[in-house]
Amino acid sequence: MSHFHRLTPLALALGLLAGSPALQAAPEPVAAPVENAKAPLPLDELRTFAEVMDRIKSAYVEPVDDKTLLENAIKGMLSNLDPHSAYLEPEAFAELQESTSGEFGGLGIEVGVEDSFLKVVTPIDDTPASRAGIQPGDLIFKIDGQPTKGLSLMEAVDKMRGKAGSKIVLTLVREGGQPFDVELTRAVIKVKSVKSQLLEDGYGLLRITQFQINTGEEVGKALAKLRKDNGGKLRGLVLDLRNNPGGVLQAAVEVTDHFLKKGLIVYTEGRIANSELRFNADPADASEGVPLVVLINGGSASASEIVAGALQDHKRGVLMGTDSFGKGSVQTVLPLNNDRALKLTTALYYTPKGRSIQAQGIVPDIEVARAKLTREQDSESIKEADLQGHLGNGNGGADKPSGKKSEKPARPQDDDYQLSQALNLLKGLSVTRGD
Repeated sequence: MSHFHRLTPLALALGLLAGSPALQAAPEPVAAPVENAKAPLPLDELRTFAEVMDRIKSAYVEPVDDKTLLENAIKGMLSNLDPHSAYLEPEAFAELQESTSGEFGGLGIEVGVEDSFLKVVTPIDDTPASRAGIQPGDLIFKIDGQPTKGLSLMEAVDKMRGKAGSKIVLTLVREGGQPFDVELTRAVIKVKSVKSQLLEDGYGLLRITQFQINTGEEVGKALAKLRKDNGGKLRGLVLDLRNNPGGVLQAAVEVTDHFLKKGLIVYTEGRIANSELRFNADPADASEGVPLVVLINGGSASASEIVAGALQDHKRGVLMGTDSFGKGSVQTVLPLNNDRALKLTTALYYTPKGRSIQAQGIVPDIEVARAKLTREQDSESIKEADLQGHLGNGNGGADKPSGKKSEKPARPQDDDYQLSQALNLLKGLSVTRGD
């Protein structure tokens, strides 16, 4: 199953979604639309609808009941609005409500639809999809041998669902190449939202894999631990939002607030009551002004783009990487009767400077494409300190002859070009500041 964005069990909830068929929530209730409530009914179109329904019931090769026809009509009505609006049947609605804890069953893939093809938005860290090497932008050509072209997002997700431990074969096409098969084993996905570690003395890495309800609190704790592990102060921090598909709006606001002391973080504009929201930073700064580089890429979507856009607008950090996904719309989950719901796009969100991210994304300050690092072996060479009778250092420093260097333990930046460039930038900033 592909990974759903989920929602807290509120009656009505405002949220953000990357590419998958369900969404996260912010704690603001919203009312149903009232605009155009008094518009006259389109009688001709309603007559046509009734006639089509009657013709199907009487002439279709197999009997079809009214309930099936009406539910299919509702699905069609929503699927032609935009990729993120959907009709949620009981199972999908229950999943949406239950998974803000960050635990769910499936493959760990965020997916969307592009030109009728199923496309990977991003694999989620430490899941069957990421371990199998699935990459953002891969097209899912077939699922267990069945073509996906023309499937709706919900239909494709249903096909990828299954019992933990069961196997599934995805046929992928990458960058216009030949199709190839990847076999995966479905699992219970437990997503850890926040990961942190020291890259080198004074320099920390904070990675957010998705925005869950407690992500803001976890980021605060991670910042405090990084400082503690480094003697009370950091010289620089990399905030890694690559391949983060988004999540809970409020979590994105809280994370951004950890790095700002004042100012607007994000605002939304829509047509329904209470959809025009503004979120501002409070004076506390959990990051204590640490120099910041933010990594983004094409898998950074929705809530990730809120964080990156706000930090960029406030010039709080340097954005590095490649253009983000461009998901700048807000979905509202409207519960219906019989445990069903509508997930409806109701607003767009904007960065503090009024930029709409929708279909454009965030452009990094410094573009650094993904690349593979290969380390060359140092050739043996002779230094001055190796020469017999060489002069000593006039300032009393110890000689430094050539010799084999001790093997250092593997570090994340050793095999991650974008991360290594981010760390180098922080070091350069530290030098110019005289830290």
